[in-house]
Amino acid sequence: QVQLVESGGGLVRPGGSLTLSCAASGPILFIASMGWYRQAPGKQRELVASITSRGNPTYADSAKDRFTISRDNTKNTVYLQMNTLKPEDTAVYYCNYHTYTASDYWGQGTQVTVSS
Repeated sequence: QVQLVESGGGLVRPGGSLTLSCAASGPILFIASMGWYRQAPGKQRELVASITSRGNPTYADSAKDRFTISRDNTKNTVYLQMNTLKPEDTAVYYCNYHTYTASDYWGQGTQVTVSS
């Protein structure tokens, strides 16, 4: 079964930057959108950013002007460039691929910790 594999998480100081990547272990057809979600301890999973097959992005208010989502359709890969990170950005980040056939693929999550 195809899996999504995230990378790029880690520990960063406030104000720092990280870039997350997510790649599929095999082919996934008819991807409609790719997205990044996050879940902080004791909180529900929330959408951070998503991008359509045409490259149109959507951001949560908390991510606007700081995060940039992009995708490489030739590699079925999605990226999340995160700048000016804050302690409240600390969470496990998950990538998601949603297909036109209403299937959802999730990664295993990557920890992002913003702390001095």
